[in-house]
Amino acid sequence: METTDRLILSLLATDGRMSFTDLGKATGLSTSAVHQRVKRLESRGLIQGYAALVDHEQLGRPLTAFISITPIDASQPDDYPERLIDIPEIEACWSVAGEESYILKIRVATPRALEDLLGRVRSAANVSTRTTIVLSTPYENRPLG
Repeated sequence: METTDRLILSLLATDGRMSFTDLGKATGLSTSAVHQRVKRLESRGLIQGYAALVDHEQLGRPLTAFISITPIDASQPDDYPERLIDIPEIEACWSVAGEESYILKIRVATPRALEDLLGRVRSAANVSTRTTIVLSTPYENRPLG
């Protein structure tokens, strides 16, 4: 991948709403040349979408936690993401190596809501859980440098 494309990706990762004109100024390219490059990066799948970063505390879900899940019965099919897809508090699901099978990133309003969510996860997927509650987030969603 060209250095200019990497720069465009870095700039858009920092500010996904950056205009083609501003991208052109930052890269030394014309607006139309930047537009073509961005469209090419999108079509190649290097840019998979654009999203707004939201304040979860203001949305009423200030508690973030990571829930590691381990199957109770190892002979069950590995379809845990599908079993949990309809639980809206789950923001992300990662398949991992190690003792656990998956790690879930969740956001809820209160410790009581977390306790309720843990019960729903255990019931829906027939798993045991280990939970880590986030105390603070010094940074998140950092663009790659």
